[in-house]
Amino acid sequence: MHSIRRAMVFLSSLLMLAGAGLFLASPAQAATSCSGTITYDGTVSRSGSVIGELVIYYNSSNGGTNSACFYHRGVSYGVAASTSVQILRCSQTSGTGDACHIAATSPVDQGSYSYQAGPVGVTGTANYCVSAIGDVWWGGKDYYVDSGTRGC
Repeated sequence: MHSIRRAMVFLSSLLMLAGAGLFLASPAQAATSCSGTITYDGTVSRSGSVIGELVIYYNSSNGGTNSACFYHRGVSYGVAASTSVQILRCSQTSGTGDACHIAATSPVDQGSYSYQAGPVGVTGTANYCVSAIGDVWWGGKDYYVDSGTRGC
């Protein structure tokens, strides 16, 4: 089921790209780390206990670089589970919380991780919105955090 969610996220991103005519936008990958100024921090819970946390970081290198990591928390910490994270640079410069019109994407970091997925990053983000999504497959269900647009 979690692969269906990821496929839907990928397909919706692809459709947004097609609709905006942005197939020429190349990935803006960055040498990234899970450090810098935190611009977003969101958690996901199961039965009232936090099991995952999506964090977006910013630093001013490379025309602005945003990175994202999705951390295991609580009962999922230290336990291998399918986990993923991806960050997008949006084409808009305002509209925190709105839908992201995708200009560039990081690769998806997906695997069986015990502590975190990521870091993944995009460059050229100064004055642009970013959006990230992270998830963990836990107890037979996909738990995810979608930041919406941030850093605008």
